[in-house]
Amino acid sequence: MGASERIAAAVVAAGISAICGTPVADASDDPAINGTFTVQSNGQWAMTNDVYRDEAVVRSTWTVSTSCTTILDCTGNVTSDQGWTAPINLVGNEWHVLHTVKNWEPCSDGTFLDGSQLFRFYPVDDRGGLALHGSSVYAGTDRTTAPSGGCGINTPLVITLPLRLNQTSG
Repeated sequence: MGASERIAAAVVAAGISAICGTPVADASDDPAINGTFTVQSNGQWAMTNDVYRDEAVVRSTWTVSTSCTTILDCTGNVTSDQGWTAPINLVGNEWHVLHTVKNWEPCSDGTFLDGSQLFRFYPVDDRGGLALHGSSVYAGTDRTTAPSGGCGINTPLVITLPLRLNQTSG
């Protein structure tokens, strides 16, 4: 099925869903993602509290396992070669992975605060344009936040980096 035929099928499915109230999908519309992905958070375009500031480029490998009960209800798990595992959920057309980064923000008194890291990504084509489900390339953001008031500062530390995932197997 070509791209225009998949789009037409999605429009018909959306129309049927609107009339019937139940999502309709065929196998080609299954948004589940499974397999191994190379993941890069691009520190060269990082923003710290909305100001561009270079950070390290972070590369990792994820093993992703998801399943969907409908085209709108998908969950699973991500295991990173950085030593963490976290749940993954589909929210609209965007995947969310949330996990805690232990001892993320150093404080001047020698203590550390944990960070809350949220990866948000969606399917794209090879040039970064929005794509349909089934793409092997994803783009989005890697955002880590420490709590406001942490380290005695009444402003949260927020670092956001562009994110890209490339499926390598699966």
